[in-house]
Formats: sequence, structure tokens, C-alpha cells
Amino acid sequence: MAEESHKDQEFIDYVVKSLVDHSTDVKTERTVDEMGVLITLHVNPEDMGQVIGRQGQTARSLRTLLRVVGAKNNARVNLKIYEPEGSQRPRRSREEHEAMT
Repeated sequence: MAEESHKDQEFIDYVVKSLVDHSTDVKTERTVDEMGVLITLHVNPEDMGQVIGRQGQTARSLRTLLRVVGAKNNARVNLKIYEPEGSQRPRRSREEHEAMT
């Protein structure tokens, strides 16, 4: 497996860099163990919303696409999105939530 091309990591790098505003801050780490491949994604805290998406839809889609890429290469590929400090948005109050519905 020396000098093997990691198409799964290249794929997620390309897609995420296309989605975010701070593409130079996108970093991926790839680890392999008995459970399969784990790709850990690091992005700028300001880009977390773009990577996760509304109700997690973008993150779910990224994971689905990675599974397809992994299946083509006979590997189980999982994505972990690292949440840096300060990336959490403030929670809405009950009044704000009710006003939106």
C-alpha cells in the first residue's frame, strides 16, 4: 500500500473546498484501522454551517458520497467533522423559535 492514491481523501478535499469561503483552511486526516477508513475534516469555524448544512443535510450527503467512493475501492469510509472552538452558533430562545414557526 505504499504511495497509494487516496481517492476518498482527494474527493472530500475537492468537494469541501468548493463549498466553503475559507478553502485554504480545509484540512483532512486519513486513518485506517480494522473498522475501515476514517477521514477527519477540519474547516474554519465560520464555514461549519456550510459544511453541515440545514438540519445536517450537507454533512449527510458528503457521508453518502464518501461511502460510494469507498465501495468502488472495497473500503468502508467514514467522515468525522471536527468542531473547533467557537464554531457553535448561539441557541435560539423559545420566543425566537416560536416566532419563526
